[in-house]
Amino acid sequence: MTVPAPYEGEARASAAGDSGAHEGILRRQSARESAARTYARSLPIVPVRARGLTIEGADGRRYLDCLSGAGTLALGHNHPVVLEAIRKVLDSGAPLHVLDLATPVKDAFTTELFGTLPPAFADRARIQFCGPAGTDAVEAALKLVRTATGRSGLLAFTGAYHGMTAGALEASGGAQDVRVTRLPYPQDYRCPFGIGGPRGAELAARWTASLLDDTKSGVPRPAGMILEPVQGEGGVLPAPDAWLRRMRSITEERSIPLIADEVQTGVGRTGTFWAVEHSGVVPDVMVLSKAIGGSLPLAVIVYRDDLDVWRPGAHAGTFRGNQLAMAAGAATLAYVREHGLAARAAELGARMLGQLHSLAKEFPCVGEVRGRGLMIGVELVDPGATETIPPSGSAATAGATPTDRADDPLLGASAAPLPAAPHLAAAVRDACLDRGLIVELGGRHSSVVRLLPPLTITDEQAAAVVDRLADAIAAVARTAQA
Repeated sequence: MTVPAPYEGEARASAAGDSGAHEGILRRQSARESAARTYARSLPIVPVRARGLTIEGADGRRYLDCLSGAGTLALGHNHPVVLEAIRKVLDSGAPLHVLDLATPVKDAFTTELFGTLPPAFADRARIQFCGPAGTDAVEAALKLVRTATGRSGLLAFTGAYHGMTAGALEASGGAQDVRVTRLPYPQDYRCPFGIGGPRGAELAARWTASLLDDTKSGVPRPAGMILEPVQGEGGVLPAPDAWLRRMRSITEERSIPLIADEVQTGVGRTGTFWAVEHSGVVPDVMVLSKAIGGSLPLAVIVYRDDLDVWRPGAHAGTFRGNQLAMAAGAATLAYVREHGLAARAAELGARMLGQLHSLAKEFPCVGEVRGRGLMIGVELVDPGATETIPPSGSAATAGATPTDRADDPLLGASAAPLPAAPHLAAAVRDACLDRGLIVELGGRHSSVVRLLPPLTITDEQAAAVVDRLADAIAAVARTAQA
């Protein structure tokens, strides 16, 4: 496949572009679509053509797309193997809508998917095709573990994002429900215990175990625990491998099914085919969507066979038989596997992170650069704020000074984070767009600039992405200091 030159994505006017049509489409969208629209507000572009990393707008401007459909486009836009798989189904005369009937296309997809799963999981796996979105698969997973255990409670984590339907919102912290117990998710820069690192993760694990074992905690044994191996919308927060193994042992010892939400982290994104493989954890349920459909809507849950206690019809969905998505998904899974794109994501992602770490040293408004594989985040902070040790609500850190913490063998030393700066992050996103780079924001304060490039990104393109992001941050930093 021909790829664009490093700066072919440079935003520019083209003789073929129609600025009037572009503006008219945006005006009609604003007038007709709901107030709930999101990406359209911050990315005022009208895509008309796309290939690989590059999008061309109706006005002729070109962009390097590091949003990738929120991580859906593992192979970028319109990859030849995906297009060929779709054409093959269309040309074959096969039915496109079959509910949950068996078809050769579904059989090929399921075989390819099971071939990518950790063997210890695949050997006992069952699959349920759900509605077309990841949030539908999350709902199915919650229903599954509640049916299998006879319990209703759920363990979820602060900063989580699992979708926009009712049950998924409860697990994400977007709604209040007594059935959901919120647990601390470990992170370094904004550790809930104020210390970060392995010790912060250890305290988070102890908190979880104590909550479950304390008969006076008010938390009965739940139906399951759901977590993201890397919190994406939460601000690109990779779970420490040791902590993830602790969550596995804590849940396994207490007969609590562990649900791994791999909707955004799966299909090579983080440097292994599935993000749980970094830690060697084998969950009881995996929630999969986005990249598994090869850019088309597809969502499934895969789970341990002894949880398969559903009665026929217990969970369904009209569009769970999307043949085009299964064909595109099988082609995508096979391409990522055959071309070693997970290992490529690990190598290139580490290189990009290394280059971006210099930004934190150069610009005080960059609080932290973090990520795993080609899932990268840059948190913007207010450099003019006073550094203080934030209250964590934990008796272990209450009133502790940095010196106290350095002397404590459990707590250790940790720099206090500066306040989040969503206005600076939004300015960086806009400056990136001006430079022909599409990024989006995440984190609970929308202060994290996120990069989710396709796994097919070249070295030259990666360098262009880093250069443009660095230039955008430099421009915003200069303006903020003026």
